[in-house]
Amino acid sequence: MLNTYNEALTWIHSLLKFGIKPGLKRVEWLLERTGHPEKEITCIHVAGTNGKGSTVAYLRSMFNAAGYSAGTFTSPYLISFNERISIDGNPIEEDELLRFARLLKPLVEEVSQSSLGSPTEFEVITVISLLYFAEKKPDIIIYEVGLGGLFDSTNVITPIVSLITNIGFDHMGILGDTVEEIAFQKAGIIKENVPVFSTVDQEPAVNIIKKKANEMSAEASLSGIDFSYMHLGSSEHGEKFVFQGMRGSNLELEITMKGLHQVKNATLALAAVEYLNSEKIYHFTHGQIKEGILSAFWAGRFEKAASSPDIILDGAHNLQGIQALKQTLEHHYPSKNIYLLFAALHDKEYKTMMKELKDIIKGVYFTTFDFPRAAFANQLLAESPFQNAKAIEPWEEALAEAKKQLKGEDILVITGSLYFISEVRKTFSKI
Repeated sequence: MLNTYNEALTWIHSLLKFGIKPGLKRVEWLLERTGHPEKEITCIHVAGTNGKGSTVAYLRSMFNAAGYSAGTFTSPYLISFNERISIDGNPIEEDELLRFARLLKPLVEEVSQSSLGSPTEFEVITVISLLYFAEKKPDIIIYEVGLGGLFDSTNVITPIVSLITNIGFDHMGILGDTVEEIAFQKAGIIKENVPVFSTVDQEPAVNIIKKKANEMSAEASLSGIDFSYMHLGSSEHGEKFVFQGMRGSNLELEITMKGLHQVKNATLALAAVEYLNSEKIYHFTHGQIKEGILSAFWAGRFEKAASSPDIILDGAHNLQGIQALKQTLEHHYPSKNIYLLFAALHDKEYKTMMKELKDIIKGVYFTTFDFPRAAFANQLLAESPFQNAKAIEPWEEALAEAKKQLKGEDILVITGSLYFISEVRKTFSKI
């Protein structure tokens, strides 16, 4: 029996040992036994290698600005575990999580004894979210895919719109190591007669998405063909751009999340909202869209945590994320000395990530953090392409050393892993 929230959390985390087990059968078994909550909700499904969380944030913010309540299911978390399941930015209460964990624990134990085996942590969290949202009934729920799409446990939902942000190389041991293989997994979220919107730009991946959409009689709308944007400029406040929609819209907008990749993410969310508006499924005014897109925020994405020197937290954890980070630094800090505090998971392509940043970084502090898959600082240093680099553990000492050495006009970028950013972010009290 689970008596407290902490006991519930410990039990959920204990399922981590079952790792990643692609497939929907265990989740479907649990949903069958709990009354099929997935059939009681209205939702949007978001897949992609990077940019899922930001796209979810743009959608939620626009729905909230239009007066709708919006649930979100996201991963991983940056501050508290409960934020993964939220309504209007408010995480599920501890007693609610405990209640659903109590309900599921005997079912998880029962299915574990069957040929299906034990559900994973992510599968259990997915089911908890579905039970919670079915009970609370927000106007819309935005589900972020955990990994891939086709066999991800969130793929038990039938959304009103599917979104695919982009295709990059991550989790290749599970999703495949070609653009086509990864695109096939992401396109697995496309459901029959459910429109899909995508900002994927590699032709082979686009062809996979179009083929899957055609098989499912789902209308596919693509960035650069059916909707587009024109970037107007970057400033210390964010990005300005024009969104050109499929139904003649031509909106001049501003976002506070920095980087051209964020413009792209915002455009994808805007395309979905434009469709829902035109179909009269939901109603958004231009003013609500502008307000929502401007106020959207997603922690740990080029987030300014301190000034003099500016300290930027960015959760880039794969090559595509690092490329976006580099582009954003070049746009917003073209003439500054940029230093790096870097930690990464040992199973990521961190050598490629480091090489990408080599030309713009003045100096690097390698470190590590408390996580089972975290690489050691000396391991990173040994494979470093940087001339001016040192390894310091623990990360608190590395951060203190960097702050001591940097001048007021310098920039410190803390990056390499979302889990690392989550840990570091707690030390900056103002955020």
